[in-house]
Amino acid sequence: MYSQELCNRVLKLMGNRFEFTVIAENKVIGNQAIDLAIAEVKRIEELLSTFKESSQANEINSLAGIKPLKIDREVLLLISRANKISAITDGAFDITYGSIDKSLWNFDLNMTSLPDKETALKTVDLINYRHVLINEEDGTVMLKNKGMRIGFGGIGKGYAADKAKQILQNMGIKSGIVNAAGDLTTWGEQLNGSAWTIGIADPDQSFRPFSSLNISNMAIATSGNYEKFVIIDGKRYSHTIDPKTGLPVSGIKSVSIICPSAELADALATPVVVMGVKVGLNLINQLHHVECVIIDDHDKLYTSKNIIINE
Repeated sequence: MYSQELCNRVLKLMGNRFEFTVIAENKVIGNQAIDLAIAEVKRIEELLSTFKESSQANEINSLAGIKPLKIDREVLLLISRANKISAITDGAFDITYGSIDKSLWNFDLNMTSLPDKETALKTVDLINYRHVLINEEDGTVMLKNKGMRIGFGGIGKGYAADKAKQILQNMGIKSGIVNAAGDLTTWGEQLNGSAWTIGIADPDQSFRPFSSLNISNMAIATSGNYEKFVIIDGKRYSHTIDPKTGLPVSGIKSVSIICPSAELADALATPVVVMGVKVGLNLINQLHHVECVIIDDHDKLYTSKNIIINE
């Protein structure tokens, strides 16, 4: 048995905290592999970030309602997969959320009432994944209406984590974790031979774990309102906006999705918050190899049918 060493690196990528942990034959090999994984995440950021003027996301947005744009096949396929998730979540996940008018939402102490339903509805009238026109043959994407905007905030970090993992595995790294701001993917085992274990944050004290799960060779993503929310008339509202109503959702503090793909876990976590406990669990229970843990506003724990929690 060769001796193995653990290498770890934390840095800011895609505007978020990324952490790479790998087990390699030695530090040099481990760090070289991490360098390549970081380069891959930076490449993806250049394609997807709406904060980068030259990104393909911004190019698509600038031509909304005007004409189709030929884009890289990987971006086209990511948009296509995103639209499939929109379809199965009945629009609770939608990459055209970028067109939402954020002027109504600050989620700070000054927010003492919700806008009326008509005003809220107007803020989301450009959100509609069905208006993302994909032409696979030509390799083009077009947003049907002027003012529409796509954003990859609900799927991009998970996609980047999966791609970074692929790079590390291609470099011969047989065990590690890529943590993209809480959207993380794992493979292999720890140095002591045990499975990687992840803590699910207590929604009221996010610095301490609520429970733990063994998730070797799996990915997990968590969406919650415990970091950004507002209480109006005694009711807690999440910073997550329902794309159908334009109003913030309530009822759930935290959703964690566990499945083999960080991209899918990332994309499913927020729509389950929007859909609510009953409908969200019903959806997850119909999907193969996808599980979830939900904590509602009253701290009640719900899990999909195949999950076992170590509390």
